[in-house]
Amino acid sequence: MSVLDEITWRPTIGDPSVMGWVTVAAYALATAAALAAAGSASRTDPDSRGDELAWLLVAGLMGFLCVNKQLDLQSLVTDLGRVLARRQGWYVDRHHYQKIFIFMLIGGSLVGAGVLAMVFRRFWRQHVLLGLGLVFLLTFVAVRAIGFHHMDILLHTSWAGVRVNWFLEFTGIGLVAGAALRAYGSAGLSPPLGRDQAPPP
Repeated sequence: MSVLDEITWRPTIGDPSVMGWVTVAAYALATAAALAAAGSASRTDPDSRGDELAWLLVAGLMGFLCVNKQLDLQSLVTDLGRVLARRQGWYVDRHHYQKIFIFMLIGGSLVGAGVLAMVFRRFWRQHVLLGLGLVFLLTFVAVRAIGFHHMDILLHTSWAGVRVNWFLEFTGIGLVAGAALRAYGSAGLSPPLGRDQAPPP
């Protein structure tokens, strides 16, 4: 039996509900806002590519999350892990390896965040709202992907008809999109700098 026959994940629409598509649209708008912020950064200061690159990375992340919202790629990773565990004979001890994977994921994320903070430290100082939004959103995505039982119960709890996971996810998306639109608007109020012009002190 091939690996493809053993996995249950299929490339189909994972959440065809109204809220599912609204979330996809929100991610798409945040992606577009980040791309606009990247374009405005390059026009405002053609000699500075750091801000443009940072916004492009944000746009790439939001675009991936937009696609992943419906394709549910973390389920594919889970299926592949299960198949690998069965074929290599350590499926019985899978919980032990899941814990190792979780710690590696958290450690890798912290190291990656530290590297990005160092490389783009001036950018993050100017866009604190964006940093908060990314931390908020990625923490939510990681918790949902890991799938702790008690956290799953909390995320699917509803208050006044509004599910907790909707509130958390849209808050993260809104912070990122708001930071991008703010950066785009601020750049639009400043005249583009030429090669022979210096930025204001």
